[in-house]
Amino acid sequence: MRLGLLAWMTAGLLACSNAPLRGTGDLGVVIQRASGSLQIIDSTQMKAIATVQGLGDLSHASLVYSRDGRYAYVFGRDGGLTKVDLLRGAIVQRVLQAGNSIGGAISQDGKLVAAQNYSPGGVRIFNAETLELVADIPAAYGEHGQFSKVVGLADAPGQRFVWSLFDAGEIWTAELSDPQHPRVEKFKNIGKQPYDGLITPDGRYYLAGLFGEDGMALLDLWRPEQGVRRILDGYGQGREKLPVYKMPHLRGWAVAGRYAYVPAIGAHEVLIIDTETWREAGRIAVAGQPVFVIARPDGRQVWVNFAFPDNAKVEVIDVETRRIVQQLEPGKAVLHMEFTPRGEAVWISARDDNRVLVVDTANFSQRAVLPAAAPSGIFFTSRATRIGF
Repeated sequence: MRLGLLAWMTAGLLACSNAPLRGTGDLGVVIQRASGSLQIIDSTQMKAIATVQGLGDLSHASLVYSRDGRYAYVFGRDGGLTKVDLLRGAIVQRVLQAGNSIGGAISQDGKLVAAQNYSPGGVRIFNAETLELVADIPAAYGEHGQFSKVVGLADAPGQRFVWSLFDAGEIWTAELSDPQHPRVEKFKNIGKQPYDGLITPDGRYYLAGLFGEDGMALLDLWRPEQGVRRILDGYGQGREKLPVYKMPHLRGWAVAGRYAYVPAIGAHEVLIIDTETWREAGRIAVAGQPVFVIARPDGRQVWVNFAFPDNAKVEVIDVETRRIVQQLEPGKAVLHMEFTPRGEAVWISARDDNRVLVVDTANFSQRAVLPAAAPSGIFFTSRATRIGF
């Protein structure tokens, strides 16, 4: 009997030792917006390793990762929140939590996932393990109880989330050490139509870009009692504002060293902000209206893509000289770029060419091309360890 048990255990151990094992550090996700699916990719081997179907409307989708990088929480335009297991290549859980959702965040301890919603306006907080709803914070404002679209949701230290209200012109923070009783603080009259927000890599400052006027709103999360400070007021003064075909995006990746590089609204410029004084430190003329302005991990380069009609181009800014050192045309309708964790390559989605390109950031050569169905967002698991991602 003992010999039989030993043989059974040995066979089981051998079977386990032959099973493929891997970590998650090399992995990432490419959103395929046309098919409501995503590709799981290996960033070192530069190839797709699995496709996951059934994620609903991904026409505007983003995601965050669990602390261990194994699970992706995908936020879809249809209000879907989907938990995907990258190692199994499968959906773990999916809930339709709103009518229209455009993004979310994960808490400092990794136990809570927050979704920002256009309809109904507000933020909903879920248990990261089960996707059970634990808190609902409606974005109600004004005397008549209107509900605002929520944008710019980010995680912050101290088990907090911070976000902006597009219609109300407000910034809210919520402390969730007790998820059943969120402590919400509201900052009003920050400016017209905050369209997105970024949090600095250290988690101290939250910036909201303003679509309805020239300027940005700055909140010091160490000193919230000081209120919101307006910066870059009137940066477009004296010039005609161009039509905006695609709303720009802000995130912590726009910060390189001491300076933040942000898209100007209605202008062919990247604005430079000194993060010690929060004053304008310069501007760089670029080929079109910037959408994403992304810093390479070492801070030496900033890569920029553009709205229509210049969305086939990507420009590279050298941070030291503040000059354009390279212009690329990776394909039609470049929607997103994502650097590998140490910045030796950047992955670029060309939606209308149905492909993702991998470009060497040292010599700008093409390393690989991957077929993808109308790709948009690209997200590597290195985001799991970073504030604001």
